[in-house]
Amino acid sequence: MEAQKTAVEAIVALTGYDRAVVAEFIRRFYLAGVRDPKRLTFKGLQAFART
Repeated sequence: MEAQKTAVEAIVALTGYDRAVVAEFIRRFYLAGVRDPKRLTFKGLQAFART
């Protein structure tokens, strides 16, 4: 759970996207098995950079 919070906070701070959208996106990655906060943040930043 702490990994999710860390990733969400980092992505929101860097991109300015809505916290709820980012949290849902990160939750999907977390449930898929990505547990490392650095990896979650990296995957999230990659995905939000494409949009």
